[in-house]
Amino acid sequence: MHPAFSVIFLTTLIGVSQGFFTALMIGQVFELSNANLNFGDNFYTVGALLALIFCGGGLVASFFHLGHPERAWRAFSQWRTSWLSREAIMLPVFMAFVFLYMLMSFNGAGTQDLLLVGLIAIVASFVLFYCTGMIYACISFLREWATPLTIVNFILFGCASGFTFASFYAALSAPALIETYAWFAIVFTIMSLGTRYWTLARNAELRKNVKTNAQTATGFRGRVVQRSQGQMGGSYNTREFFHGATDLFVKKIKSIFMVLVFPVPVVLLFLGMGSESAFILFLAFAVQYAGLVAERWYFFAQVNHPQNIYYQTVG
Repeated sequence: MHPAFSVIFLTTLIGVSQGFFTALMIGQVFELSNANLNFGDNFYTVGALLALIFCGGGLVASFFHLGHPERAWRAFSQWRTSWLSREAIMLPVFMAFVFLYMLMSFNGAGTQDLLLVGLIAIVASFVLFYCTGMIYACISFLREWATPLTIVNFILFGCASGFTFASFYAALSAPALIETYAWFAIVFTIMSLGTRYWTLARNAELRKNVKTNAQTATGFRGRVVQRSQGQMGGSYNTREFFHGATDLFVKKIKSIFMVLVFPVPVVLLFLGMGSESAFILFLAFAVQYAGLVAERWYFFAQVNHPQNIYYQTVG
């Protein structure tokens, strides 16, 4: 498949937002359980604002993927059958509750009311995670995506990056939370390494047992041999359903994200915990997010759409 950077930034940025807001709520529970801690309302107000900024950045990126942005409202109309429509609905729902949480925190709302709104936002966040993952996992003929691991990976990557950013945020405004957030980030990163490696191994096995051929791709019976695409150059099919990169480039992207998403951030998180250095913890987030962009590119590029068996590649 052709990786669209608008979708790559949409899914990675809202993932950071969802994971980071989850971290805020865990911080609030941690504060309530310890009478000696008081992070102040600004910690949650600014944190919720940052979560909204990440989400807003993803939302803006998504508009670059629309051929006719003026028709974006139609994305909400097919909620009965389309996971894309359900995602389009749940994203503003999540943002609305985060915004309400921010306003309540700014106005000094009671802890119980604030916690209730935050928990509703968390539920909306995980429903959004599920909807985003199902956009891809529900496509049965794209076998690399058609697995529950797709949904699990979206959740774990979002939580890992969100808690890594939360570690940096805590270093600036609530040092008592650095260790808690960093350990959560490390655990989620290690878990995401396990599930992503599992996915990579599964997809490698799929390539050894290809069930699709020129006959099943075209629906024709008998022997099918491609002689020409019917045009001199590329077409919509070769642009949108094939990435056009070399196998070597794809392998390099895989190696890059396997290093940047997993071992490097873990090492930096350990160093950041020990030194309480905001710079090191920000570096951990920046490196991991760059790796996630590469990972999401690979997520799309690794998929071999059945139509590519017929259209092949542009010569």
